Amino acid sequence: MVKRNFWVVLTALFVILGCGMTAPAQVATDLAGLEGAWVAPVKPLLGKPIRLVLRIEKGAKGSVEASLDTPEQDTFGLPVEGLIRDGQMLKFQCKLVRASFEGKLSDDGTSLVGNWVQGTSVPVTFTKTDPASLPKPPALEIPAELVGNWSGALSVQAGLELRLVLNIAENAAGVRKASLDSPDQSISGLPITSLNMNEGQLNFELKLLRGSYTGKRTDDGTAFEGTWTQGGRKFPLTLKRTTENTALKRPQMPAPPFPYDAQEVTYENPVAGIKLAGSLTLPKGEGPFPAVLLITGSGAQDRDESLLGHKPFLVLADFLTRRGIAVLRVDDRGVGGSGGDMASSTTADFVTDVQAGINFLKQQPRIDGRKIGLAGHSEGGLIAPIVASKSSDVAFIVLMAGTGLPGIDIIRLQGNLIARGMGADEAALARQRELVDRSYELIRSEPDAKKLDDKLKVMAREWAAGLSEQERKTLEQAGDAGPEAIEVSVTQMATPWFKYFLDLDPRPALQMVRCPVLAIIGEKDLQVPSAANLPEIEKALKAGGNTHYVVKELPGLNHLFQACSTGLPAEYAKIEETINPAALDLIGTWIQDQIGR
Repeated sequence: MVKRNFWVVLTALFVILGCGMTAPAQVATDLAGLEGAWVAPVKPLLGKPIRLVLRIEKGAKGSVEASLDTPEQDTFGLPVEGLIRDGQMLKFQCKLVRASFEGKLSDDGTSLVGNWVQGTSVPVTFTKTDPASLPKPPALEIPAELVGNWSGALSVQAGLELRLVLNIAENAAGVRKASLDSPDQSISGLPITSLNMNEGQLNFELKLLRGSYTGKRTDDGTAFEGTWTQGGRKFPLTLKRTTENTALKRPQMPAPPFPYDAQEVTYENPVAGIKLAGSLTLPKGEGPFPAVLLITGSGAQDRDESLLGHKPFLVLADFLTRRGIAVLRVDDRGVGGSGGDMASSTTADFVTDVQAGINFLKQQPRIDGRKIGLAGHSEGGLIAPIVASKSSDVAFIVLMAGTGLPGIDIIRLQGNLIARGMGADEAALARQRELVDRSYELIRSEPDAKKLDDKLKVMAREWAAGLSEQERKTLEQAGDAGPEAIEVSVTQMATPWFKYFLDLDPRPALQMVRCPVLAIIGEKDLQVPSAANLPEIEKALKAGGNTHYVVKELPGLNHLFQACSTGLPAEYAKIEETINPAALDLIGTWIQDQIGR
């Protein structure tokens, strides 16, 4: 998905997006002897060494509750999910920080030796430690009158709102706890570092997000009016007492029982020397079944391509498997259970990940190795033709908002369309083009990473200094809060992925694809516009002599294939639909036609 926040003037949102957060895990499994505290020292790539503290405790009704602390960062109680023991092996995830651990328990039961994966994989050893010797979270001075839920919305970008919910809970022993949810990002249970209320003024802080809130209680006592501060930006925020269910409505979310089998799988990418993890769904029976490997879009994506409460790949996998097609969906490098380093990887590296997935599917006894296809979304729709052009093992490909133009053209087009959709005038559009083009020329001309970073910062400051007062106000309304935010956004362009993507032209690979192709883009897609990309995809396929293709614009759909009003990214979270049924039916029917050939 071409969505690395290069919207409008390369907008840098400081609110965590799309982490798929849940409440603390409760896992009913055999964890005998693991209760207590486990400590592992870690040396980050930047900053001072920290400690990871894994706490495992018995919960209600015999279940197990697990959480993670990083005391040196003043962070306590991060929810842990998927805590599973298999013999001497233990694994868990902390989705909030996009991290996972898998390791082996020592024979004497005092240490866990394994790998901590968070963007990159590093060896760590958790040692069982007396909990009394470890720092404890600061006690929060929570008045009884605050018990309940307080909800409000941040206007983080023109047309885009993100709700925040402050939860104050009291247990049977009278102990009060506070946490923060962001329902529109499916994030819940964010630990609050400090909280106090004095003379009607509420203050709380979340060091994990570098965020804080200060608000004054209204005269009727039903709300606090104040300011949320994060990453140097300030947002007006009114928190009102609420009893409403703030959970997002996602009616297409698959729910058990399922009429098919689901397996957790891992396999090696021998080219990169990393392990990849995913889920394989299989129709009931011996098979062999046709199969589809799903390829995510850009950025660190989990196997479901989770975004703003939506799980498009989970919905698609469920739909196809119910039609008799096996589906493999995979965590990206450094996400979930997959190893590797997303930060230093490019599209070419992701091609090898997909090739490893095809080889894995070919080895499965219930999979028909002659009928393995690829379905890629956005950048995944760029990767699929590259893989298909190199391998005769690919039986068909589905390009969901795949690109037909070089990366720099995509960046220019999406920036222009989204800015126009948000009300930018011609002068603002011209300034945006200037910033993108100057950044692009620097990236192409300066091979040294440190020098490039320095030059981009200088260029961004000079560009920001030339803005008029009105242009500055427009940037703030669009979500960019002045020179600092612009500087951060521009320097993010200096990544290996972005440098590679800028000059990557999909058309040569499309010309070499010999298998059947379905290419679809929504009519209202502003990130990969159909009018510019679909004709180029068709021209390339035709130039290569491929006659087995369907190129189709889907009316009224956006980049996520949701029925929408404007196509702006600000709509994504507000729309309950995850993938439009017409798009699902088209994909499913077309694939069935290919495997019946």
